[in-house]
Amino acid sequence: MSDNERPIDWSKTTFDGARREQLRQAKRINVRQRLEALDQLTVLSERLQTMPRQAAVHGAAAGVHEPRADYRTDTSPHDIVLDGCTPTPLANYLKALGVLRLLSARDPQARGFWRGDRLVIRTALDRTAIERFFLHEYAPTPIISPWSGRAGFLEGDDGQDSKRKGAIILGRIENAVGKRFELYQQIFSAIRNVSMIQQLDQARTDRKRLEALKKANKLDQAGTDHLSAIKRQEADFKNALLRALRNELDDAVLPWIDACFALAGDERTPGPLLGSGGNEGSMDFSINHVGYLLELIDENTDEPTSLATRLLGNSLFADTVPRKSSSNIGFLDTFATGGANMSVGFEGGSSGNIWDSVLAIEGAILFASLTTKRLESTASGRPSFPFAVAPSFAGSGSLASRESARPELWLPLWNGAATIAEVVTLLAEGRVTKGRRQAHSGIDMLQAVSSLGTERGISAFNRFGFYERRGQGYYVATHLGRFEVPKVAHDNWVMTDLNRYGWLDAFRNFAQGDNTANRFLMLRKRLEDRLFALSGREPDKAGAQSLLVLLGRIQFALSSRSKAHEAVLPIPRLSEQWVTAADDGTPSFRIAKALAGLRGVGEEPLPLRAQIFPVQRRYNQWMNSEVKEKVRIYTGQKGRLIDTLCSLLERRLWLAEKLEMQDKPLDSAAGVTLEDVSTFLRDDAMDERIAALLPGLSLCEIPQDLERGAGAGAVPAAFALLKLSLTPDRILRSLGLLPDNMRLNVPAGMLAQLAAGNHGNRAVQTAWRRLRTSGIPPLVGLDALPSEDSILPLRASAALLIPLRYGAIGALADSVLNKRVRETETA
Repeated sequence: MSDNERPIDWSKTTFDGARREQLRQAKRINVRQRLEALDQLTVLSERLQTMPRQAAVHGAAAGVHEPRADYRTDTSPHDIVLDGCTPTPLANYLKALGVLRLLSARDPQARGFWRGDRLVIRTALDRTAIERFFLHEYAPTPIISPWSGRAGFLEGDDGQDSKRKGAIILGRIENAVGKRFELYQQIFSAIRNVSMIQQLDQARTDRKRLEALKKANKLDQAGTDHLSAIKRQEADFKNALLRALRNELDDAVLPWIDACFALAGDERTPGPLLGSGGNEGSMDFSINHVGYLLELIDENTDEPTSLATRLLGNSLFADTVPRKSSSNIGFLDTFATGGANMSVGFEGGSSGNIWDSVLAIEGAILFASLTTKRLESTASGRPSFPFAVAPSFAGSGSLASRESARPELWLPLWNGAATIAEVVTLLAEGRVTKGRRQAHSGIDMLQAVSSLGTERGISAFNRFGFYERRGQGYYVATHLGRFEVPKVAHDNWVMTDLNRYGWLDAFRNFAQGDNTANRFLMLRKRLEDRLFALSGREPDKAGAQSLLVLLGRIQFALSSRSKAHEAVLPIPRLSEQWVTAADDGTPSFRIAKALAGLRGVGEEPLPLRAQIFPVQRRYNQWMNSEVKEKVRIYTGQKGRLIDTLCSLLERRLWLAEKLEMQDKPLDSAAGVTLEDVSTFLRDDAMDERIAALLPGLSLCEIPQDLERGAGAGAVPAAFALLKLSLTPDRILRSLGLLPDNMRLNVPAGMLAQLAAGNHGNRAVQTAWRRLRTSGIPPLVGLDALPSEDSILPLRASAALLIPLRYGAIGALADSVLNKRVRETETA
């Protein structure tokens, strides 16, 4: 059985048993009511689709004719590819849903699925039958917004004689003779009997009158107070009207109302798809929709207009046809809407196909809201829209860290043939979970997508954001990327590690607050941009390194602000996988990795991160008076890399004494070769990259080196003596250099002498004496030591902190220590 023939198990995809039970028990709008409303809408549509055929029995008075013989179809299914129904722009996705929904009334067995970037309809209808259905049988769904001032019901003093566009269009529909607008006529009649319409209309009339007086400076204080009261009353009337419409109108209208608003108690929340409640600025979607219908269907004969016949093939199958008309569907299709920079010249006109606009609105009603309740709370219901999450201002370089935005949508694509009932269920109940909770943001969705797997039915998500442009109330729908669902579910280890203990969520919440410094806003956006860029793939070496560098900067920023480290814990210890993913095998990376792996002795931890950032050395807690550390661990950065490394080294040796460690805390899980150190000692070419990588790598668990060899290259003898004098006793004993009853103490004053410039080669002499008195005699005598200019004192001091591989330490010993004397003493 092919993927396109395998039925989809939506239940595995988007919702669980607890969610189902929750929705069943909800007292407000629930999934059952939504499905019942949509089922009733389908039944009504089926009845209306048959009306043209029934009317033909009574003659051709209404202009409806019985279908010709070639209109009848066989029962074998056809896979009809709709080239005009693509996942993007958003209007085309909605159009695809609308086509599937409407065709299902004609062929209840019709199924739809996505093949690449095209919708495919598996149906008993062929292309000719599909086109004839839309041209001759399609009975429009009642889509009207009586709460809108431009929808024809709130005309103020003009009443039924209003010359405004909404009232004129409503008048044409109400006086229509044809049957295809019969359900519209029934709904209009019911709306006019809703008492709240008259109350809201009167309130609007009073408000407009008072506003006109205020504009003319003819309104006194009492009038101003009265105007404010009327505005509040108007808002209350509007809420009451929405509730009355839901209670008194036919259920067939509910999907449109619930796609425009989510009602929870006395609050109404506009849906993300339909502007501020069925309008964009002054443009009313519903009245535009009815106006376009009248351009496609003759309301008196039910016959399609010549324009409808010419444009349908272009809308469904992307046929090339000349257009002498256009439509405007607002922000749902920005390019078709026109405007600045949308065509040749400064201003582009509308270019949308009227069928596109009509079918997109028919599909938009599937995005009706739910009013749900949290399982753990008895609070009033909260609004929820299918696959809508809080906006994440990331994933696109054109987005600012702060913009006026509506919830973003992650719209699913599926490659298994699904009936409209299955798609309705997906959109009505659908949600994506992240762990045990529902995804609330784009970042949550990003993490959840990688764990779905294609066996769940969904093959990809297209992400759309809604951002304010052209002033208040005008938004554009922006495609923010397509996110493929992996064939095999896998753990997104990057986001899993970052959100251990809820760190990622806590940082994002802190960094988007109104009073948050811009520094954190930019860091948050950079982090989220990188996470979106990594979606569906493993990070390459450069990407992993870039992310580690950014995390180091974020940790520094959090450390520098008291409010930040009170609100956000330190970045949790990251797994070895980060290091493996970022390791490019270069000397600079090996040095940074070896430094990041510096640790304490035995049960006394001293990770480098505790010195670089003010965190408690045992746990992921901020340094404060309650931590009760014996001494201050935090060292910080000191400008240049070599200054930082010198400071860290000096502090670690001091801490070893204060914390009563039994050895020098200069060991690491990773080490470098002699050639790496030699390159570092010569110049500062690698310093900038090491300094950038070190903070982020210090946040990671450094994997144990599998390679222990010395590597090629050699270092100056003077440095070898200095390095051996600071080598941990454990390593020296394992090499057979230090007797079990001896300790190699830190050479007193050696680091200070290096910092002062190693004048007279005093630092090297100090190291030579310490080695000799500890039973590790150098190969040459004090009078034959290398000259002081063989090393750069500060760089040599910084390099002493860099851990060497086990084999490299052995090679140093072989090059500068008296092997014969050691063998004799051992014997």
